[in-house]
Amino acid sequence: MTKAYEKPDVSVDVVLLTLAEKGLKVALHRRAKEPYPGSLALPGGYIHADEDDSLEDAARRTLQDKTGLAPRYLEQLRTFAGPGRDPRGWSVAISYVALVPFEELAAVPSTVFEFYSVDDIPALAFDHSDQVRAAVERVRNKSSYSTLPCWLLPGKFTLTQLQHTYEAVFGESVTRATFRSRLGIKVGDVQTGEAVDEAGVLIATDDYQLGNQRPARLFRADKLGLFKRASW
Repeated sequence: MTKAYEKPDVSVDVVLLTLAEKGLKVALHRRAKEPYPGSLALPGGYIHADEDDSLEDAARRTLQDKTGLAPRYLEQLRTFAGPGRDPRGWSVAISYVALVPFEELAAVPSTVFEFYSVDDIPALAFDHSDQVRAAVERVRNKSSYSTLPCWLLPGKFTLTQLQHTYEAVFGESVTRATFRSRLGIKVGDVQTGEAVDEAGVLIATDDYQLGNQRPARLFRADKLGLFKRASW
């Protein structure tokens, strides 16, 4: 006779990271239901076996249902599981990290999110604090050699905005020359469609940011790229 085993609950959680007030922030919400009503937590939800074709589909559906967000960058982080992470019993949570420009998060109703520095997160429900720490470690490690921070910016950005984004991710200010050297960015004019860096991942557009100062060229990074010699 086959023994019947109790199946654990399976859900997805999403660590939403953004830039605000010149720092890397995590977007949290307050739970309305048991367990931990009123506690801060990550957005998440159970997998819907009848409509989710993949774990990423489940993560995207959950975000869309609860926040209306459809992040351009979403990456599976790791699995958190065990009998002690949820008072309701043995559970499995597949954690994702999403990078979202603050303007997109700010467009969500103000009652949805509260923003906290990733280096000073409050107590969170379940094991969500561990998930945030794991996500920040992943993002900072990956940012040291890739264009990952670009997804914290709009689709087009200046090199100065890109520098400020990297500085916010790492919590360190550097000179313009140091930043461009670390990412292999060459100095000089480039034509529309040409790359400004040695790895060929930061592409010049024909748009400029206008203002009181000299117009600044706007660049794009359409896919995650690796820099040849970046090491933050």
